[in-house]
Amino acid sequence: MSDLPNLVWLRAFEAAARLKSFTAAAEELGLTQAAVSHQVRSLEKSFGITLFIRRSRHLELTQLGHAYYPSVAQALTDIAYSTRGLLGHAQTRTVTLRAPVSTAVLWVAPRLGAFHSAHPHIRIRLISAVWAGSTQDEDVDIDLRLGPTGWFDRRAHLLSTESVIPAAQPQLAAQLQSVDQLFGQTLIHIHGYQDHWLRLSEQEGVPLKDRGAPLYVDTSLAAIELAASGTGVAMLMRRYAELPLSQGRLAPVLDAEIPMGQGHYLMPAAGEAPNSAETALVRDWIVSLFC
Repeated sequence: MSDLPNLVWLRAFEAAARLKSFTAAAEELGLTQAAVSHQVRSLEKSFGITLFIRRSRHLELTQLGHAYYPSVAQALTDIAYSTRGLLGHAQTRTVTLRAPVSTAVLWVAPRLGAFHSAHPHIRIRLISAVWAGSTQDEDVDIDLRLGPTGWFDRRAHLLSTESVIPAAQPQLAAQLQSVDQLFGQTLIHIHGYQDHWLRLSEQEGVPLKDRGAPLYVDTSLAAIELAASGTGVAMLMRRYAELPLSQGRLAPVLDAEIPMGQGHYLMPAAGEAPNSAETALVRDWIVSLFC
């Protein structure tokens, strides 16, 4: 244990690295900015290396700082979680999880009950929104997003790449034996993903022009309900379709599938105490849902 650094210095380093600011770290730790800066400098001096590049408005980790930070953050999280497990839970902590509405309803919510039964001391606040920006970042502990890579901060963690499939009421799906027959049905489009039908058309070499008038909805939830009622065929994310497929409300059409060109991402932590034991446990559970 002789190589173990001062834990107070490590806590200051972890907070400053995560928040990219001595001032913000000081507010979180209940210290002065000067105290946090001094603790980090003491850690650097003990190592004989520089962990931060000090900018006028923010901090940047050096290459060595980047390499060191994940181990420190994980170690502090493990200590916090083990301590809570040993000493019990004086009070229940609320972890706020934000996800796109269809992801929240069709993927997270059906699995949330089992997690809650296993961890009754953690209270989860699941926020779903059609547009992820409708909730302030500082109110969110875990932020799950759906979109193409270019939309997000480079620190965002890719959980899964998604694909889409055409699906319809089982009786209707059984009647459709060709892409030409499929395109003769009422095609259900989801706002923001209207190109999926065109991409399927290009993949199969069957034109979409001169077909019947399509229907447009703004969520996969609405598309699922329309398709399940027999109104038409919806192009759905396979992950979203899993529940209605397993319930027998929908069936895949022609086993056609195309890459969605998007994925689910776990965003960098921005909420209060993002490295708490409870938040870490919920974050690990979310990651496991997409493995």
